[in-house]
Amino acid sequence: MAHVWNKGLTKDSHTSILKISQTMRHRHIDNFAKWREHARRSGLLKSTYPEFPKNEDLAEFIGVVLGDGHIGALPRTESLRIVANSNNKGFVTRYAKLVEKIFAKKPNVKKRNGSEAMNITIYERHISRRLGIPSGARGKIVNRIPRWITENRKMIIPFLRGLYEAEGCYSVHKPTYTYKMFFSNRNDSLLELVFRLVTKLGFHPHVSKYSVQISKKHEVQKFKDLIEFRRY
Repeated sequence: MAHVWNKGLTKDSHTSILKISQTMRHRHIDNFAKWREHARRSGLLKSTYPEFPKNEDLAEFIGVVLGDGHIGALPRTESLRIVANSNNKGFVTRYAKLVEKIFAKKPNVKKRNGSEAMNITIYERHISRRLGIPSGARGKIVNRIPRWITENRKMIIPFLRGLYEAEGCYSVHKPTYTYKMFFSNRNDSLLELVFRLVTKLGFHPHVSKYSVQISKKHEVQKFKDLIEFRRY
């Protein structure tokens, strides 16, 4: 097999390529200018990045990104990655299709090596701004969800579905006649938001340190049906 001279290297870590890159940048030489112009004309690259339509699909998508997603800021673009369990094929299929529907291009869907995790990934500019979700780690970020979601029952339901599909759990223990619907997260502001929205829908949850829980049997089933939890 032929030796690959640049394996494991990038333009920043290979001294010769780095020098060429810096020289071209200094002289304002763009090797990809013609390709980029052709790609824009053919629709391969976007020339504008308008706001996403404010609908139920977007509400659900924002929910699942807040639960299992991560937005990374890169020098010329942004990455959006949703991490799924590869054994939950319904989840992977649903949210890969939702990414394609919202961004009008297919995401990369790939299983992590040595893991049961599946990454649904897409690269594009201005993802964070258009979704209203900050890039980077979100563990301590106060989530400010737009009013078009929080003040509209029609949008609250799919938003909660996205969150519960990512971080929710339905549990039944028949010997003790125990039914539970959990949402688990370590972000205090997100737990508070979920508690408020679930209550707004007419349910009676309670909050523990890392979860919001519905425990009344009839409410558990009603809520599960309302958000169509795990119904793909």
